[in-house]
Amino acid sequence: MFDRLPIALRTDYLEPNVTRKMVTSTADHLKLVDKQLRAGTCRGGKMTGWLEPALAMPDAEVAALAGFAKELAASSDVLVLAGIGGSYLGARAVIEALAEDADRVVYAGQNISAHYMTGLLEELKRPARKKGVAINVISKKGDTTETMIAFRLLSNRFGKSAGTKIIVTTDPESGVLRRMVEANVYKAAFEVPERIGGRYSVLSPVGLLPIAYAGIDIKKLVDGASDCAALCKNVDPLTNPAHFYAVARNVLDEQGFSIELLASFEPRLHCFAEWWKQLFGESHGKEHTGLFPASVDYTTDLHSLGQYVQEGRRILFETFVVVDGGEPSLRMKRLKGNPDRLNYLAGKEVSYINRIAYEATSEAHREGGVPSMTVLVKQLDAYSLGALIYFFELSCAISGLMLGVNPFDEPGVVAYKNRMFELLGKPGHKARSVDTSKVEYVSF
Repeated sequence: MFDRLPIALRTDYLEPNVTRKMVTSTADHLKLVDKQLRAGTCRGGKMTGWLEPALAMPDAEVAALAGFAKELAASSDVLVLAGIGGSYLGARAVIEALAEDADRVVYAGQNISAHYMTGLLEELKRPARKKGVAINVISKKGDTTETMIAFRLLSNRFGKSAGTKIIVTTDPESGVLRRMVEANVYKAAFEVPERIGGRYSVLSPVGLLPIAYAGIDIKKLVDGASDCAALCKNVDPLTNPAHFYAVARNVLDEQGFSIELLASFEPRLHCFAEWWKQLFGESHGKEHTGLFPASVDYTTDLHSLGQYVQEGRRILFETFVVVDGGEPSLRMKRLKGNPDRLNYLAGKEVSYINRIAYEATSEAHREGGVPSMTVLVKQLDAYSLGALIYFFELSCAISGLMLGVNPFDEPGVVAYKNRMFELLGKPGHKARSVDTSKVEYVSF
């Protein structure tokens, strides 16, 4: 199952909705799309710098980045990652999945909550933080409102404090942050690659710097992605899991399924699902098309959403991400008298019981009319997670291009921004206010 990659795709619970014959019937279209993607002639073809991880992040650059992060970690107590969307989700996904001490990295700029930011600022002032605070602000042009509000608050509070280190990750040539770097306001700077968009940027300095700060082996992460990339150049969907997944989800879309649930039985993958939702939601949700990406944490959500998934409207399918091995040993013991009636589990590993929960869930949901496929991960480590990240990135690009959309832009994101800028009176935007006389309420 894991002969050449640390991931594998299980497909038997897709039938009869998706069969191998249905998938292979798209071979010509698939080959054309794959060729255009790799040649950069597809829609959004200028943003395909992530396709070759080893070229995007050569070994020497990975080593230099890892060395910088190690020194930064040794000279500070905590790293504040200031970013939103693709500027932080990928890094957080990897850190919370793999880091032994994920709390060494905290997050700002992913919301505009005064309560959240006040609490974070107070937490960062704790006397125990003797070595100081490091701040990594990430924004391609330095004009992301949420990020820059948080960065102003952070830099005002800590910018002149002894031990504070500010690292900027931004556009190599232009933007507010780049101008600050050029004016020597901030000296340590890394580049957001020109040909890699935010949601595809986790395996670039955008994601790799904070990931390395958290003590994770970024070389193995990139190696896993590179090996996956090499093996996924094969355009036969029956031997290329990324292509099979891309086609299968489009077939289900055509059949009227409108929601894809990413389901995991491992809490460490919660933030990975958040990254996945942005990847597919922002890539495909345009021109009034695309599946709605949602996620669930099983078995927790089996006791809240499980009823709906089993017997609700047949508008969704599931993609499970299951960790196949490498989990810690925790064995159930036999109790005298069997007071809790769990002796039938005596001698069994908790990880085995969790795996059976997955088997039972996927079987029950398939019988209830919910198709599913499963991405099996050999074990949750940096190499496997790198492969998994690339698997979904490639699948997303192929699936979107086959739908006929540009999977690399996000034109709809500016709609709320423009209205917010108008209401806040940002220079260059027509100022207006909310007309409360037209607001309707139901009073209690």
